[in-house]
Amino acid sequence: MTRPRAVVFDLGGVLVTFDYRIAASRLLPQMKVTLEELWSLLERTPLLLDYESGKLSTDEFFEAVRTATGYSGSFEEFCEGFTSMFGYVPEMVALHEEVRARGFRTYVLSNTNEIAIEHFRRKYQFFSRFDGYALSYDPAVRALKPAARIYERIEELSGLMGADLFYLDDVPEYVGAARERGWQAIVHKSEPETRRALIDVGVLG
Repeated sequence: MTRPRAVVFDLGGVLVTFDYRIAASRLLPQMKVTLEELWSLLERTPLLLDYESGKLSTDEFFEAVRTATGYSGSFEEFCEGFTSMFGYVPEMVALHEEVRARGFRTYVLSNTNEIAIEHFRRKYQFFSRFDGYALSYDPAVRALKPAARIYERIEELSGLMGADLFYLDDVPEYVGAARERGWQAIVHKSEPETRRALIDVGVLG
């Protein structure tokens, strides 16, 4: 196998954990909807996808949520409740540091939103330790995986293409889109399996 020159990480399910139930428990007391109605708003309407693809600004997203749910808290309270869903995966954060210590550039490629990213920047020091970020909502991207544009952004940022890029994602469809571009890519399932894959391609020893 070709030794890559850079490693690209997904966020959710790889470096970051998320549990919407935690956010719901924080937000619902200040809303006039049921849990089922909140899930329906986030999962069965385009609201969250429009936010994460950059079609809605953060202010527009917040106002849409307030209108749909009767949320009575402040924007700051909403952000605190919304981001309470997140945690991080210590063993994968440590693995990322090993990759960097071996001299490889690293990048983030993620379907995400501004509220989440601002939270990561404030709370997680490891988030600053990447060479570049392809984020779905960013004006330079405005596309969700598996659309080609978000992968193209990594190629622009890194100056690399094809097998020079090695990608980790927990969603097979998104891994498939990377492979179609000639990237090396694996479905991340656990730290030991991903570590073995990185050893096999010469990233880790």
